[in-house]
Amino acid sequence: MKHDAVPNIDGSAFRNVVGHFTSGVTIVTAEHDGVRFGATVSAVSSLSADPPMMLVCLHQRLGAHAAIMGAGRFTVNILGEGQDALALTFATRGADKFAGVEVAHTPYGPRLETALAHLACRVVDHVEGGTHRIFIAEVDSASAIADAGPLSYFRGRFGRFVPHDEAS
Repeated sequence: MKHDAVPNIDGSAFRNVVGHFTSGVTIVTAEHDGVRFGATVSAVSSLSADPPMMLVCLHQRLGAHAAIMGAGRFTVNILGEGQDALALTFATRGADKFAGVEVAHTPYGPRLETALAHLACRVVDHVEGGTHRIFIAEVDSASAIADAGPLSYFRGRFGRFVPHDEAS
């Protein structure tokens, strides 16, 4: 297999290469000054189990970024199979993102009730990284729905996870 190295990588080449990394899909939500915000985010990772911590990376131009900076709290809603349309809605600027979405109001922002799992997070630190900000947060509560598969994202497309023992 041939690997093409890119000596002075630009943004387009970088996006192409990192697109080869499969990720889960989340919608990060927050509420600040009575206004709900949400964004589709794949740059989310667990950081620590003791204490439970998460990393969430958001573009600094997003309303959700400003809301998290103001509120200091947010919810990570992990999406499941078949929630492609929801992910696309929350990835669209200017859309009425919460229209028709079943939401529970929490101190950590809106919780999307049909999501596969939820993590209620409290910001303990943040770092600027290029166009984004990395939020480091402690998880105050978490819940998951059993027996459902995650929504996956690979090379610009949504898909589903197939465990090795089920692949043909």
